Amino acid sequence: MSTNPVSLDLVERLQLQYEIDRLNADYAAALDEKRFDDWPLFFVEDGQYKVQARENFDRGLPLALIALESQGMMKDRVYGITQTIYHGPYYMRHVVSPARVLSQEGDVVRAEANYAVFRTKPGSVSEVYNVGRYIDDIIKKDGTLKFRSRLCVYDSEMILNSLIYPV
Repeated sequence: MSTNPVSLDLVERLQLQYEIDRLNADYAAALDEKRFDDWPLFFVEDGQYKVQARENFDRGLPLALIALESQGMMKDRVYGITQTIYHGPYYMRHVVSPARVLSQEGDVVRAEANYAVFRTKPGSVSEVYNVGRYIDDIIKKDGTLKFRSRLCVYDSEMILNSLIYPV
């Protein structure tokens, strides 16, 4: 019995789509469940994480609210979030769209997904906290997809209070 090469290509694309969507779902769950120590593990060791306003992104300007260039910097951020920053408690809930695979060059996949983060303070109503898109470079390392870079381009011109947790 011969195998149709088109079918194999479709299966491989669907597998990649599933793996990227699973990576995004696991990432969102870790943040929503406040498992911040797990957050840097979604990235390769020299992975980059940036949160940038759409206005700056569209104009090619480098200014970002957060720009981290390694797991070490992410771990420092986690320490700050969990050990030194005081703020009123709140819950987050991420909603992430299915990813669009934009390109694949060698072992690097470029993908994009929309996100919305809602914030709920105890005893209060939920509010939209941050909305935008993830622009990701993803690689497979030890059989697992990891972010080489995640750029969070947020649409809001105003951020409610300060940006404490990763988006």
